[in-house]
Amino acid sequence: MTALVYVAAALAEIAGCFSVWAWWRLDKSALWLVPGMASLALFAWLLSLSSADYAGRAYAAYGGVYIVASLGWLWAVEQRLPDRWDLIGAGLCLAGAGVILLGPRGG
Repeated sequence: MTALVYVAAALAEIAGCFSVWAWWRLDKSALWLVPGMASLALFAWLLSLSSADYAGRAYAAYGGVYIVASLGWLWAVEQRLPDRWDLIGAGLCLAGAGVILLGPRGG
């Protein structure tokens, strides 16, 4: 369930941030900011559903998922294929997120 929450949160965050990018950098209407802000609020709520025991740990583990999702956005929306260094870096980050989220915890 946590993986699905992180993927949904990543999509909401990227969409929200892209709305600001589109307004600021691509000269889109300021109306793009309205769904963008809603998307960022959805992101924050979704991330609070993580099964992690502490917010900081949830955010740290989410970071790896966000990086992979961002490269998916690069490919699907911006029509730029990630290069091998993007993929290697994303793999390392995702592995790190797994260690943070799933590692054994001492009492």
